[in-house]
Amino acid sequence: MGSKAQTIAHLLDALAPLPLSTRKMFGEYALYLDGKVVALVCDDQLFLKPTPSAQTALPDCPAGHPYPGAKLHLLVTDALDDPERVVLALRAIATDLPDPKPKRPKP
Repeated sequence: MGSKAQTIAHLLDALAPLPLSTRKMFGEYALYLDGKVVALVCDDQLFLKPTPSAQTALPDCPAGHPYPGAKLHLLVTDALDDPERVVLALRAIATDLPDPKPKRPKP
């Protein structure tokens, strides 16, 4: 079952201080900040990349797999009650992640 567009709209509204962009992939969504994938929305649940800074910002956040075969991510549930903490965690994730590789030009 894919994530609903209403869920994405709600998340983008709650995390409005960030210039997040989304991309629909296989019925689910990836959240981008500064050109980097910082989170996934799968089955209408928010999963953050588990970087060290994100784990520090959200120490009590449970872990879960966004889809079968995926690595563990931070499953944001109660933390959305305090969106400022999630905003801080997303900024920290973007800082922790390397810059995206430049795309090769098409022939």
